[in-house]
Amino acid sequence: MSRIGLAPISIPDGVEVAIEKNTVAVKGPKGALSQQVDVGISVEVKDNKVSLKRATEQKRHKAYHGLYRALIANMVHGVSKGYKVEQELVGVGFRATTQGQVLDLVLGFSHHVVFEIPKEVKVSAKQERGSNPIITLESHDKQLLGAVAAKIRSLRKPEPYKGKGIRFVNETIRRKAGKAAAKKV
Repeated sequence: MSRIGLAPISIPDGVEVAIEKNTVAVKGPKGALSQQVDVGISVEVKDNKVSLKRATEQKRHKAYHGLYRALIANMVHGVSKGYKVEQELVGVGFRATTQGQVLDLVLGFSHHVVFEIPKEVKVSAKQERGSNPIITLESHDKQLLGAVAAKIRSLRKPEPYKGKGIRFVNETIRRKAGKAAAKKV
């Protein structure tokens, strides 16, 4: 039994949910999103709450029940409050600057890494003296935001010895001991 799928999604003020055939469209102050839903899952809106029901007790329908409930809940949260991801550049000489939707990164390579951000994602970079540069990404689409953040992180993943690289703020990196720890006699 999908416990997540059974929980209703409350719709905050200023958010509209429209259902047409098997497509759910959510519109709010931050933007609009839509999601196709499997034919085995029915969606209905009653009393400012969205509820999902499955057609059968098949394993596939049980899995889809929780999945689509979570996706629709993420859409409702995104168009009302939005999502924010912060990444930190750890390393000597690592810098980040933005010009519109273009993120220019200096990551210790022989050249700058220029990364174009989709228009749905708002990007900003700040660098204070004595602290690591921080890239802030904001969007109403959680899936797109996560994909963009993962792509930026993949440009220079944090390495386990010194911890240099791009990591999420408050992410802990498992550190390894270097050569000195292995030389004990």
